[in-house]
Amino acid sequence: MTAPEPPGPPGCPVAHGGGRPGGLPVGVPLTPLYGPAVADDPHGLYARLRERYGPVAPIELEPGVEAWLVLGYPELLELTRNEALFSKDSRRWRVPAEGRLAADSRLLPMTSWRPTLLNLDGAEHQRLRSAVSDTLAQIDHRQLRGTTETAANGLIDSWGPDGTADLIAQYARILPLLVFTQLVGLPVQSGPRLVELISHFVDSSAQSQRAGVEFQTLLVDLVRSRRAVPGADLTSWLLAHPAELTDEEAVHHLVVLLVAGNETSINWTGNTLRLLLTDRRFRATLTGGRLTVSDALEEVLWRDPPTQNFPGRWATGDTVLGGQYISAGDMLVLGLAAANADPAAQGVSAAAQGSLGGNRAHLAWGAGRHVCPAQHPARIIVETAVETLLHRLPDLQLAVPPGELTWRPSPWSRALTALPVLYSAFTPPRPPAPERPAWTPSTPETAPSPSDSTPSAVTSTARTPDSVRPAPRSWWSSLAGWWSGR
Repeated sequence: MTAPEPPGPPGCPVAHGGGRPGGLPVGVPLTPLYGPAVADDPHGLYARLRERYGPVAPIELEPGVEAWLVLGYPELLELTRNEALFSKDSRRWRVPAEGRLAADSRLLPMTSWRPTLLNLDGAEHQRLRSAVSDTLAQIDHRQLRGTTETAANGLIDSWGPDGTADLIAQYARILPLLVFTQLVGLPVQSGPRLVELISHFVDSSAQSQRAGVEFQTLLVDLVRSRRAVPGADLTSWLLAHPAELTDEEAVHHLVVLLVAGNETSINWTGNTLRLLLTDRRFRATLTGGRLTVSDALEEVLWRDPPTQNFPGRWATGDTVLGGQYISAGDMLVLGLAAANADPAAQGVSAAAQGSLGGNRAHLAWGAGRHVCPAQHPARIIVETAVETLLHRLPDLQLAVPPGELTWRPSPWSRALTALPVLYSAFTPPRPPAPERPAWTPSTPETAPSPSDSTPSAVTSTARTPDSVRPAPRSWWSSLAGWWSGR
């Protein structure tokens, strides 16, 4: 980080004034970080911004709302590690302070200040982070894997006999919520509504504010009930933590867990399945045993991380980052996907091999003290989801040309709208693991490493009307059928 220099003359890219607040360039149209461009070709968009502006580029989050997008790998590391200059407290943001953020702005759900580990620095952040991290550490990883596999099998069993499915609508968007609702202690019947609310929330859609209010109301009721009658779930463990979270703090952290954990798992699952269905090189190396599903997950975190951009940091004073003059109160967006694509982030050997599967130096989880605390449970859920699907439907193939796949128009998430597939064979599910009461806290004996993989089966049989299925039908299968309206 260099010391800030005085702004240049009028018209200079680092000049103040001239009708544009902060240090953003005067006379240069701001590139929208919304609409078709960020959905259809984000990698091309980031490459053009990098070529024109360098590692930090001026952008527009919605009409009249400016910000900086940090594209450089070293610059993003500096941004996330320097709390003194770049705070997580969105109350520092100049745009709402100057009355320029509309009351119905679609950015509010993702940028409003809340008393969570995402919006605080220093000791208070550490207090709340320890509560969340310690709570997540109580999850039994082996049981989480078994529960996810059972739920995945139930969804696959619920599909019709025609050999077609949409892996987003019928699998990736449902499976994590089936698991997360049980984790936090919500009724599983809340899942469909949660999917809808979270989608509005993270897409900055026209329904974002209404969805945020309804989502929070649902969680307020959950916290009140668990405060009165604790259970063996994340909500109860969070409330019992020595950090002594208030009800308000607990509600907001459940929002963080459900939005970050669920949305990340949905997109990570969908993007990994897309990679396996569209990249023949990778599919061949996976089926040939030279790579694992875990390698595929890492490659996706490099190429198409589930969160492509994340708000944000706010400058505490005037400074310089990536050659751009940043003013106090400016918002800086973490360009996670763009930073991963920075040539400075990828070694020559990885590029020569054409795979980044074994390299975990990506920034998909963020960096610094605010790195995502839920990445290990998310990894277990996604890895199990992908492995189970490939085990059950080994001849899975894309039903449309890859170029016809479309993406949700979100500035934050990297998420497919649909992933239609065909299949003609299936493998019966593995015998279920013994059930355990509730969510037993993990121990060294019961909690395998998050990178542990479930063995894959090597045989399959043709699907016929008389094919054997598990009996009796599990409550997961019944729920899956109800979810799809059958």
